[in-house]
Amino acid sequence: MTLPFWKTKTLAEMSAAEWESLCDGCGRCCLHKLRDADDDSLAHTNVACRLLDTETCRCRDYARRRRRVPDCIQLTPASLATIDWLPPSCAYRRLAEGRDLLWWHPLVSGDPETVHSSGASVRGRVVSEREAGELEAHVTDWPGRLPRRRPARS
Repeated sequence: MTLPFWKTKTLAEMSAAEWESLCDGCGRCCLHKLRDADDDSLAHTNVACRLLDTETCRCRDYARRRRRVPDCIQLTPASLATIDWLPPSCAYRRLAEGRDLLWWHPLVSGDPETVHSSGASVRGRVVSEREAGELEAHVTDWPGRLPRRRPARS
């Protein structure tokens, strides 16, 4: 039996297509975070980047996102070492930490909807930055936690 690429390659060895396929489409990394200037602590919000399609949980302009949102971070194997805000469910973070993908990841389940039905995605839980107002009013902790497994819907 042949093992999947994420079990046989390091992040740096992956092709561009393999790297991109690691994104499960949860949208959690596209939520605004607040960093405390005094103690460097991190607070998550339920406020989505204006480019995030809150239904599909995908970027509306992925190819040009960094031009349209200059502080959008491009994940690379090297940048993962300095980023402390990726959710614990993130495939990039999990693999960098030596852990496997979770059951609902589309590469494991074979179904891109499991990221949503599992409760891992931001679908139905966020507001757009265009409607949010003050970020401080939208601080929440769920984006920084592993999702709880939701029962399958009939």
